Amino acid sequence: MTETYTRTATSPWPNWAGTVTARPARTVSPASVDELAEALRRASEDGLRAKPVGTGHSFTATAATDGLLIRPDLLTGIREIDRKAMTVTVEAGTPLKRLNTALAREGLSLTNMGDIMEQTVAGATSTGTHGTGRDSASISAQIRALELVTADGTVLTCSETENADVFAVARIGLGALGVITAITFAVEPVFLLTAREEPMSFDQVTTDFDQLVTENEHFEFYWFPHTGNCNTKRNNRSAGPAAPPGKVSGWVEDELLSNGVFQVACALGRAVPATIPSIARISSRALSARTYTDIPYKVFTSPRRVRFVEMEYALPREAAVEALREVRAMVDSSPLRISFPVEVRTAPADDIALSTASGRESAYIAVHMYRGTPYQAYFTAVERIMTAHGGRPHWGKINTRDAAYLSGVYPRFGEFTAVRDRLDPDRLFGNDYLRRVLGD
Repeated sequence: MTETYTRTATSPWPNWAGTVTARPARTVSPASVDELAEALRRASEDGLRAKPVGTGHSFTATAATDGLLIRPDLLTGIREIDRKAMTVTVEAGTPLKRLNTALAREGLSLTNMGDIMEQTVAGATSTGTHGTGRDSASISAQIRALELVTADGTVLTCSETENADVFAVARIGLGALGVITAITFAVEPVFLLTAREEPMSFDQVTTDFDQLVTENEHFEFYWFPHTGNCNTKRNNRSAGPAAPPGKVSGWVEDELLSNGVFQVACALGRAVPATIPSIARISSRALSARTYTDIPYKVFTSPRRVRFVEMEYALPREAAVEALREVRAMVDSSPLRISFPVEVRTAPADDIALSTASGRESAYIAVHMYRGTPYQAYFTAVERIMTAHGGRPHWGKINTRDAAYLSGVYPRFGEFTAVRDRLDPDRLFGNDYLRRVLGD
């Protein structure tokens, strides 16, 4: 390896939320698949474990290592757009925002995506990043092929027709099977979405939840704890014309209220928790109804500048409303003061072994706390409710579940661990987090 892409770590690596700090013995930024394979070979010879990192948007320690930290900075860009197959092949370190803007320039788009786009494509898919959708599933479910460098340096191309057993599990692989170097996504001609954002009462949105999900291609809502208020968002395909938010009104909603004022409110709530219920009542009324139409990534995604910690569980869709009502009752009867809204989204069933929507229609309940605020009591209480409903924790978000629990809620858990045992028997890609959630 050359000094142009290898360096000895001199400082810790923190994740975005500050919940994880890694202190690697060595850091590399390989510029090619061959350089990556050589870095893995040397790590193995030196007795170092190896982990790739993205932009650090996971709240868990899935990417933490005290051995070799692999940065994907130089593995970026689009390799190929195949308009006949309607796919795009992209290097693993490419941020989603670069992929989305590049596809838009080509008149193309992913079908669905999450609500932020700072992550790398490999990091987002490896942890099961998702948005909300009645018919369209997570980003990982849009993968048609991937390239994976395994522990012994073998480069595997995986798809439904090539190394299909690996493909079945590696689309959400937690970094446990190898290092993804490229991903091929299904794409479609760029389209327009009309977003309708509207306040709604907690009682109304929970009563009409099934109808709202059925009638809209993409439905989600946010409940503001300590209030009976929610904000709903419905995204549906549109014939146009495009009608994006005005520059001033868009800035007021997305930057001033959702980031600037919200940051101040959260900081005040952290300093004086007794003010949080009053702030929540004001915040829940600050965002007004609006409708706009734009290309997908400009509707699905939003800037998120207020830092937080998060727990999210996927439940059988039919259990979501009951579980959310239990969360509300728990908050109302406790001394907890919660400044962040609770987010609810949905996903159709998919066929990925460790997908949170594997084999079942799912609804997601996500809880957040402002960074620096004690979150353990709140998350523990919420997790107790979620697990009572057979919940599956998001792989990149805070949870306390272990392999004994997870093997019971994932019918194909053993299929994943069997492939892992074959590809990485010596656990080159292991760490403490993976030991907890996957076992030894």
